[in-house]
Amino acid sequence: MVDSAKPDLQLEPTARAENPPPDYSRLRTVITLVAIIAVIVVFWEGMKSFSRANDYELMIGGMVIDLSNFNNTQLPHLGDIFGAFFEPAQRNGPPLYQTLLSAALFTLGEAMLGFFIGAVLGFLLAVIFTHSRLLQNGLLPYVVASQMVPILAIAPMVVVWMRQIELSALAVPIIAAYLTFFPVTIYALRGFTSVPPTELELMQSYAANHLQIFFKLRLPNALPQIFTALKISATASVVGAIIGELPSGIQDGLGGAILNFNQYYTQGPPRLWATIVAAATVGILFFGVVALTERLVVRWQVKESN
Repeated sequence: MVDSAKPDLQLEPTARAENPPPDYSRLRTVITLVAIIAVIVVFWEGMKSFSRANDYELMIGGMVIDLSNFNNTQLPHLGDIFGAFFEPAQRNGPPLYQTLLSAALFTLGEAMLGFFIGAVLGFLLAVIFTHSRLLQNGLLPYVVASQMVPILAIAPMVVVWMRQIELSALAVPIIAAYLTFFPVTIYALRGFTSVPPTELELMQSYAANHLQIFFKLRLPNALPQIFTALKISATASVVGAIIGELPSGIQDGLGGAILNFNQYYTQGPPRLWATIVAAATVGILFFGVVALTERLVVRWQVKESN
């Protein structure tokens, strides 16, 4: 007799890896960064060697290409640039790195104040535009148009205005804030208004007011966009602070150092390039601080939601 009973089908649970594969993403990032730096170094020094070997001229099809921009005056050796950090900025003066460190801290303080002012202003504008379609349609075009004016044209006027009302110390932070508020306004507004309609309708069905909807729905949804804007604004505030120092006559920051070493460029080109490296380092560090804050805040928000 054939047993017609069906055998019990037992579904084995999905096997889970007891030892997850190692994460090499950070190592790949470091390797990529080192590779890019190596390519820049090889290209920089290679072009200088090639130009010098050809007397700074290159013949291609009867056309002469000028390679004089790769001479030591226009483009110093990388070793000379980094060696300039340990040479005196002036005769019998301290090493250049001490001068640039003091100037970088001064400029960073102005940039941070401008960053804070611009971030708060941009955030408030985004909140207002989110809750008022009339103001958004009326004022947002002017916010966009404000960025069409070159910062070099606005900076001298801001310095003059601040001096007239005896607030010269705020001139540079305000110039930095001018470059900061726009990304925050646009990205925050996009985050506030891009909430899922179903979640918004659910909040409204529970009679949630505007304040509850903002803090429990709109703000968490906008955090990634806000931090993207803050990372852009971090570097922009450093640029704004350096530009603002030029017409204000401030000699304590990186702007004054750039202006000073530019006047004596032919006597010591590596010093100006070293100052540019210091300015770029300040912007990168500020960007890194904001990026680290983003990781901490967003990770905390995800854990809280779970």
